[in-house]
Amino acid sequence: MIRAAGLTRRYGELTAVDQVSFSIEQGEIVGLLGHNGAGKTTIMKMLTGYLEPSSGSIDINGLDPVRHGLEVRQQIGYLPENCPVYPEMTVIEYLDYSAGLHNIPAADRPQRLRQTLSRTGLSERTFQPISTLSRGYRQRVGVAQAILHKPGILILDEPTNGLDPTQIRQMRGLIRELAKQSTVIISTHILPEVQAVCNRVMIIHNGQKALDTGLEQLQNRQNFLLVATDAAKRRLRDILAPLSAVENITPLESDGGRNRYELTIAETHDFHETAARIAAILQEKGQQLYELQPERQSLETLFGEITADPGRKSE
Repeated sequence: MIRAAGLTRRYGELTAVDQVSFSIEQGEIVGLLGHNGAGKTTIMKMLTGYLEPSSGSIDINGLDPVRHGLEVRQQIGYLPENCPVYPEMTVIEYLDYSAGLHNIPAADRPQRLRQTLSRTGLSERTFQPISTLSRGYRQRVGVAQAILHKPGILILDEPTNGLDPTQIRQMRGLIRELAKQSTVIISTHILPEVQAVCNRVMIIHNGQKALDTGLEQLQNRQNFLLVATDAAKRRLRDILAPLSAVENITPLESDGGRNRYELTIAETHDFHETAARIAAILQEKGQQLYELQPERQSLETLFGEITADPGRKSE
């Protein structure tokens, strides 16, 4: 549905986006994660046709956003970072105006407007001037105009910006609902935002794609095993030496004779079977086993590692 190849954007000598390539299929909820200034918003602007790439190509359902800008925008709902609205209009006036821009037939507008107001929690603010709305409610108005024409692709730049905790939960629920019919791309620098609603994460760092993986795949990485035992490091190495599945033993911490290690398990071996053999051999050798569990890699840890390394390249 969405294809980007070698996407690059330069501003003079500054390269904001550098050779980024990816593909996004229908129904995915993809989080563009990165610090402010990483290049996320620039990528979104290029996808929507608001900004032309310096080099590289974009394909949106067979269309180039630069050469077929109008056709592409008809398929996309876009919430820009700063949520531009007309403050002098009421909520309903602005959404009716937006409906006209999207060529929604006049006969269909009343029902479409009611539905959109309800989905975004704006029904009680229908006739209120936008200038009197809180930042959170203005954000809802921006989301409402983005989904009004039922786009197949929804691109949201910081969609929960300015929302309170209750509104954030509601927005996350709405995004999950929208993903049943639309492909959703969310830009954010907030880790819990990605974990709460996305099924895939792309980390953008210094204009490059540093990581692109599914959340489930990331969180279920199971080639690391956490072990806590009374065996000292040298003793543990001797005990586990016959197990070719154990590639490395990394000491983590020690406390009163309780030693904790990270064991790297070869991907060519069955992880669970290896864990069972480790437990059995420790018991056989008379060692205490206090802990034995897979190490789950957190998105927070991985994000910190990637953004702390300026030399890390795309994967």
